[in-house]
Amino acid sequence: MPVRKAQAVWNGNLREGKGSIAFGPFEGAYTFVSRFEEGEGTNPEELLAAAHAGCFSMALAHRLDQAGHTPRRVQTEARVHLEMTGDGPRVSKVELHTEVEAPGLDEQTFLEHAEAAKEGCPISKALASVPVIELHARLV
Repeated sequence: MPVRKAQAVWNGNLREGKGSIAFGPFEGAYTFVSRFEEGEGTNPEELLAAAHAGCFSMALAHRLDQAGHTPRRVQTEARVHLEMTGDGPRVSKVELHTEVEAPGLDEQTFLEHAEAAKEGCPISKALASVPVIELHARLV
């Protein structure tokens, strides 16, 4: 399997500094404000959310296809919650909101596959230290 990589550069101190994150065709700026407040740019948690949404969507599509329910569409939004603790910032929760269009699939079977995909996708496994990973799955 290929090794994936990304680069990050940070210049200056935490509050006034700025940086950039790059991988493949993406390059984005990030700052203290874009990470811990509301501001222009990206942040590591947003990139983690993108990775988790993509991984989960692929895992669920594969599970459904293997079970004979090839989906037309799997759309997932991941929401990564960052909280301040006595030890500094921590990812405290991830919410996966997914909507799936798969003709002929019943609700119970769908939910079983969605839960298994949540537990089995590599990014979920990498996030094992996150206290809560919630799944909100809807069959359309």
